[in-house]
Amino acid sequence: MSTEPLDYSLYVHIPWCIKKCPYCDFNSHEKRDDYNEDGYIDALIRDLDRQAINVKDRRLSSVFIGGGTPSLFSVDAIDRLLSAIKQRLQLCETLEITMEANPGTAEAEKFKGFYEIGVNRLSIGVQSFNDTHLQLLGRVHDAKQAHGAIRIAQDAGFKRINIDLMFGLPQQSLEQALLDVELALSYQTGHLSHYQLTLEKNTLFYKQPPELPHDELIWDMQTSCQQTISHQLQQYEVSAYAAEQQRSQHNLNYWQFGDYLGIGAGAHGKLTNKLGQISRYWNKKQPREYMKLAGTATCLGGNTAIPARELPFEFMINALRLTAGFTLQQYQQATHLDPNSVMPKINQLIDKGLLQQGENAYRCTKLGWNFLNDTLEHFLPT
Repeated sequence: MSTEPLDYSLYVHIPWCIKKCPYCDFNSHEKRDDYNEDGYIDALIRDLDRQAINVKDRRLSSVFIGGGTPSLFSVDAIDRLLSAIKQRLQLCETLEITMEANPGTAEAEKFKGFYEIGVNRLSIGVQSFNDTHLQLLGRVHDAKQAHGAIRIAQDAGFKRINIDLMFGLPQQSLEQALLDVELALSYQTGHLSHYQLTLEKNTLFYKQPPELPHDELIWDMQTSCQQTISHQLQQYEVSAYAAEQQRSQHNLNYWQFGDYLGIGAGAHGKLTNKLGQISRYWNKKQPREYMKLAGTATCLGGNTAIPARELPFEFMINALRLTAGFTLQQYQQATHLDPNSVMPKINQLIDKGLLQQGENAYRCTKLGWNFLNDTLEHFLPT
């Protein structure tokens, strides 16, 4: 196994939104009196300074600025953040810098500025091109703004654009779900995220559930939309589709159980030390408290080492989401475990028709992917 330190990613969390969506369980807050753009960028840079020592011999392969709605911030603020990152970290030549953006007019007007300061990938939270569904989801944009934002991003120079779509929406028909997909594909952006609306705890929708399509209809939406998308894009993960050379490098790092720093209120990180020990950590969630404590150890909300017996499940819950699956070398490199120790479970799943062995990799069969939770349960520690 190679002893070269692996590349890593950086996640930046900007927690504010214009309005909290009723389905969202992310650490996001409506833009109110705690909103302080300059103060928050200062805090992010202090946070980065504290963490940079942990990756001093490694290269940064991707940055993902998520939220919240990062595109609420000014171009100057994001420029100051990116300049600080580039000054402090060793970068890959192919550094991917993604920003999440909403289709609202005010945010879309900044797209050209974001592109000019070095953001080279945009992920636009369209969710639907249907005004009724957007209203039921509590989104602050309409279909016209969704179409306009994609065009503005393309005109600004972005060659790497992801469109986020959801299906299984309240009052949604199969025909409407397919139309959303067809409209997204018509822009030929090269990347589409397509995932089912789920009712997560600590959300308004969980407390006051909307009436969703029945399970059979949702299944029809998923399979029919997958078939439509596959005519133009290749599915490479459970909910991600891309053209050649358009896969999200940042998300691939997550799914391949790679390391990443997390800066920002409530941001999570995962690091492997020189002894091969893997830990997860997370920052305190409230923006005001984070800005006060950033740069100090007390900014952490928690830090926990992952026991070796849990690593097979931790690795597989990510890797088996990928159509390409994983190699034994990737397993060993990411977990620092002997791959022979996991082979009995792999062989058991092959016998059950849930996994298959390709030329170099192990991946889910169609049955294994359709029952992914059942497949993953085999790797839980006993």
